[in-house]
Amino acid sequence: MNILTTIAQSYYEDYDTYSNTSNGTGADAATTGILVLMFMFIWFIFFIAIYIVFAICLMKIFKKAGVKPWIAWVPFYNSWKLYEIGGQQGFWAVLAIIPIVNLVSAVYLYIAMYHIGKKLGKEDIFVLWAIFLPVVWFIWLAVDTSTWNDKASSAPSLAA
Repeated sequence: MNILTTIAQSYYEDYDTYSNTSNGTGADAATTGILVLMFMFIWFIFFIAIYIVFAICLMKIFKKAGVKPWIAWVPFYNSWKLYEIGGQQGFWAVLAIIPIVNLVSAVYLYIAMYHIGKKLGKEDIFVLWAIFLPVVWFIWLAVDTSTWNDKASSAPSLAA
C-alpha cells in the first residue's frame, strides 16, 4: 500500500506543478470556459459577416434576374430562388439538408450556377469559380456590369 500512496502523491505533485492554481481545478475550468465562449463568439461574428456578404451579392444577382431582392435575406427561400433562376427545381434547396441527398442537390446547384453564369454572359468555364471558390463567383456576378439574358442559356426561364 505504501508504494501506491507514493505514486499517487508524486502524480499529484506533478499535476500541481503544471496547473495554474494550487488545487488545479477552479481557475483552469473558468479560463477554458472563457476561451471556448470567445472562440464561439468570434466564429458567430465570422459567419454572420459571411452571410451578410452572401446576401448582398445574391440581392444584386436577383435584381439583375428580375427577382425581388429581399428574397436574398430569407434562408432556404434564397436558395430555392437561386435554383429556379438557374433553371432547376427549387425543392433541391430543402433537400440539401438531408445527408447523401445533399450531394445530388449540390450537382443541381452547380448546374443552376452554370446557367446563371450563361444568362449573365459568362463563358462555360466560369462555372469553375462557382464550384471551387463560390464566394468569388457571387461577388464577381454581383459587382459585374453584365445584364440578364434569358435566351443565353438552354435552361427554362423563370416565367416558365
